[in-house]
Amino acid sequence: MGLFFTQTAFVTVGGSYTVLPYVAQYSVTKLHGLSKLQMIDGFALAETTPGLLIIVLSFVGFMAGYNHFGGSLWMGAAGLLATTYFTFLPCFLMIFAGAPLIEKTHGIEIIEGIPGLITAAVVGVILNLTLYLGKDVTFPGGVLFSHPDILAPVWISVSLVFMLKFRMNILYLIGLSVLYGLLHYLLYP
Repeated sequence: MGLFFTQTAFVTVGGSYTVLPYVAQYSVTKLHGLSKLQMIDGFALAETTPGLLIIVLSFVGFMAGYNHFGGSLWMGAAGLLATTYFTFLPCFLMIFAGAPLIEKTHGIEIIEGIPGLITAAVVGVILNLTLYLGKDVTFPGGVLFSHPDILAPVWISVSLVFMLKFRMNILYLIGLSVLYGLLHYLLYP
């Protein structure tokens, strides 16, 4: 876990949405630390609170320790602590070592254009994350083996209309989505 989360710390240059698809795909498909639905739960938890990246990564670390060691809360807590430590350690080292170098690059046009490239890459990564998690919401049992949840794309469309056409406050939309999810769960378990 230390090596994996140290590697993810080096990818966080573009923000949390650049590293989360990598963590989601790797921890679910390669490490088998948690299921796709547990990963979606981690994203839902993180979207309701500040500190998106560390909450999701700590959740992944906890669930990996918890699931791998047969439901042990102690191992889950150890996974959470290891994840948090190894996520932040490289960042602090890079800040202390790289800060003087960054100061020397002010005014160099080629280097000042790099954030625009990073922004384009981040948009692609966010789209990848949307498709990766969206297919599990729409096809809960897998694309080939289950019937789609028709209500999921309907709610996605309704949410987009509320956001784009009616400019609904995102907090109200999250609250409506929670109510919709609860109602959907109760009616279609």
